[in-house]
Amino acid sequence: MSIVVTGATGHLGRLVVTHLLADGVPADQVVAAGRRTETLADLAERGVRVAALDYGEPETIAAALEGAETVLLVSGSEVGQRVEQHRAVIEAAKAAGVRRLVYTSAPKADTSPLVLAPEHKATEEILRASGLTFTILRNGWYTENYVGDVQRAAETGEIVGAYGDGRVASAPRDDFAAAAAVVLRTEGHDGAVYELSGDEAWGFDELAAAASEVLGRPVTYRAVSSEQRAADLAAAGLDEGTVGFVVALEENTRDGLLAETSGDLSRLIGRPTTPLVDALRAALAAA
Repeated sequence: MSIVVTGATGHLGRLVVTHLLADGVPADQVVAAGRRTETLADLAERGVRVAALDYGEPETIAAALEGAETVLLVSGSEVGQRVEQHRAVIEAAKAAGVRRLVYTSAPKADTSPLVLAPEHKATEEILRASGLTFTILRNGWYTENYVGDVQRAAETGEIVGAYGDGRVASAPRDDFAAAAAVVLRTEGHDGAVYELSGDEAWGFDELAAAASEVLGRPVTYRAVSSEQRAADLAAAGLDEGTVGFVVALEENTRDGLLAETSGDLSRLIGRPTTPLVDALRAALAAA
């Protein structure tokens, strides 16, 4: 019986596999599944089984899940297509006799007005109706999401956005991956819904201060209106749909939808979440 990690060719999935191995799960009990299996050669050399899995190709899903006991469904990246893609994995897991499916969702997905929430809410509903034993990991914001802002600040000296006085309880992707690995390899999580976030919510003045420390140059935060932000993004060449999405997400941040600090993440990983400055420094070094 095995643990299958979908999306293993992406950042989060690969980190989950790495944590499972570091936590002592035998490599031959781990399946790293994803689209670009050539990127998993190093894991295969360590004894991990590698499987091709494309959310848009159901036949690959069935083959990858064969014999699996536990499956981590890392949410897809194709906004607008994710519900049906996730449904395909859930149905394949049920057909394969999977004991438990773990899904990476979004903060308060069933009630939040967060622009990203609807597809996650729909997936959670499909999962609950499937009859599978499940665990839901409602992942909050990755600190890595702001690396681009910090890189631009290295040139401009400022971080710009329509975030207002919003706060973000972020943590690095590796902390979320560590939590997923714990849930996958231990018991006691059946039916659980975890709201995962960093221990401390920070504001964008604090992000600018962290950027200053990491970059070694002064950085300030410049708050702009949603209208100005949209105009600036359009002038930078972003299409209308992307502009609308980015501005909506920044407004969600302004409205406090990413600020919750439940403590679930640090409890699962058994240590405090990684502080903002440390996470930014590591992310920039890896970029």
